[in-house]
Amino acid sequence: MQAWRVHENGEPSEVMRLAETERPVPGDGQVLLRVRAANVNFPDALLCRGQYQVRPPLPFTPGVEICGETEDGRRVIANPALPYGGFAEYAIADAAALLPAPEALDDAEAAALHIGYQTGWFGLHRRARLEAGETLLVHAAAGGVGSAAVQLGKAAGATVIGVVGGPDKAAVARELGCDVVVDRRAEDVVAAVKEATGGRGADVVYDPVGGAAYTQSAKTVAFEGRIVVVGFASGAVPSPALNHALVKNYSILGLHWGLYHTKNPKLVQHCHEQLTELAARGAIKPLVSERVPLDGAASAVQRVADGVTTGRVAVLPVHRDGAAA
Repeated sequence: MQAWRVHENGEPSEVMRLAETERPVPGDGQVLLRVRAANVNFPDALLCRGQYQVRPPLPFTPGVEICGETEDGRRVIANPALPYGGFAEYAIADAAALLPAPEALDDAEAAALHIGYQTGWFGLHRRARLEAGETLLVHAAAGGVGSAAVQLGKAAGATVIGVVGGPDKAAVARELGCDVVVDRRAEDVVAAVKEATGGRGADVVYDPVGGAAYTQSAKTVAFEGRIVVVGFASGAVPSPALNHALVKNYSILGLHWGLYHTKNPKLVQHCHEQLTELAARGAIKPLVSERVPLDGAASAVQRVADGVTTGRVAVLPVHRDGAAA
């Protein structure tokens, strides 16, 4: 089979190499999956750089989120078990963690439903307890993680303010359903959010960016508001001023979605059921901006790493039987 392999750490476009390899052999409790679509995530870039919290042995195949097919023909969503990731014709996954792919979504959309939407659901509902009628501020609202949070916020009945970088991404954020869109390159984010909320600020802030975005979050969060820290796509990890949280009376909530697989796996299943229902009635639908063949995976991961994509980029292998997955 063909698979992308990383033999040394570095930038994705430099260290990912497409090679002919043997199909991986499942271990105890694992299954072999025919990859129908693999979704590109920012952690794939971090894996290539050796900066992710999980560091698989070299060489490895990146690709942490797929829609695959089991040997008995079931279409499933999975997080591949590294080092046998999803940017390949076949991947390995833990059998107990497989989730049924929603019928309402095609392969690329189904592959993109898992990490970003589960993170959004846990962040907004489990951690921040977002309520209908509240205001949600989403940083990087046109990106893969942010776009999921925007849709989930609208589905929950919130007013959604999306922060983006540039007019193209602003247009995408509007299409996603943002009630207010702020272009951080052309506007003062803090002033724009305060104007949009009548000076009150946002009840919930969803921040996958960190750095300067977190500084803006602290300045725009409302009384009794909640800032959900999801990641640091900017590369800068902020150091919150706890005296500021005390004076303004807001909460800082961390979210590491992957922990739920070991701490409370039943909640992951419950979340998937909720997401499947939302997808069935059209309340959420992953924005897949690009669908590329397997040989385009390295370039796709690099573009996601560079922050120039919108929504999700899906890799679609063409298998040896000639069928596109």
